[in-house]
Amino acid sequence: MSDARTVLIDLHSEGEELDRLVGGLPPADWKRPTPAPGWTVSHQIAHLAWTDEQALLAVNEPDAFAQEAGKALAAPDTFVDDGAEPLAAHPPSELLMLWREGRKELVETLVDLPEGTRIPWYGPPMSIASMASARLMETWAHGQDVADALEVARPPSARLWHIARLGTRTRDYAHLAHGIQPPGEEFRVELTAPDGELWTFGPEDAAQRVTGRALDFCLLVTQRAHRADLALRAEGAGADRWLDIAQAFAGPPGPGREPSGGAA
Repeated sequence: MSDARTVLIDLHSEGEELDRLVGGLPPADWKRPTPAPGWTVSHQIAHLAWTDEQALLAVNEPDAFAQEAGKALAAPDTFVDDGAEPLAAHPPSELLMLWREGRKELVETLVDLPEGTRIPWYGPPMSIASMASARLMETWAHGQDVADALEVARPPSARLWHIARLGTRTRDYAHLAHGIQPPGEEFRVELTAPDGELWTFGPEDAAQRVTGRALDFCLLVTQRAHRADLALRAEGAGADRWLDIAQAFAGPPGPGREPSGGAA
């Protein structure tokens, strides 16, 4: 559990950082539109609360979760909105309490799971560490939408490592989600961390390579920025195509974001 525990500590910290951003907001600010079409700040927090509920259901009642996953497959274009909408209608104080209670319960539940547990999900089943990484990724990504809506700049942290790792590990899934056969060869990913350290994934001698800032890579794989606005470099046709379709989240491909007009 040592690796999973590290991710869970960072998941807790990521939630606390977003909580500090929204905890003192006046009710009017919860209605602010975010970069996700049709979603307010309330929708972003509601989605996180709903997804935590689904993760708890997957752990505690896998058969019931399988039914929920079946609904998602039956309505892949609307099930995320359908999950967020009812919770977003709650008064901000109630929604905030629901989210706080749910994320606390999820971390406590994952900590107590036996090592080697596999948790069903909308994509392939996940290990404890992978589920924690996925929840951290979602918290950070939807937190970015909230920060953008509030016009707040968030300094990147070392917690991005978990998202970067998840983004590389979901390379094949991203291809399959687009109906494309995954590459047979491994890629090399080299990312400059917020503190200047180099994070590396994949074999050093790989012909297909991606390089750039860790923040840019995380924005790309969470589809919070268009590739044209990010300073990422691909070497090789396969790596170049991957950057066009990358996604670190389960489910169908998202619409992504429109380019703003210039690379970072």
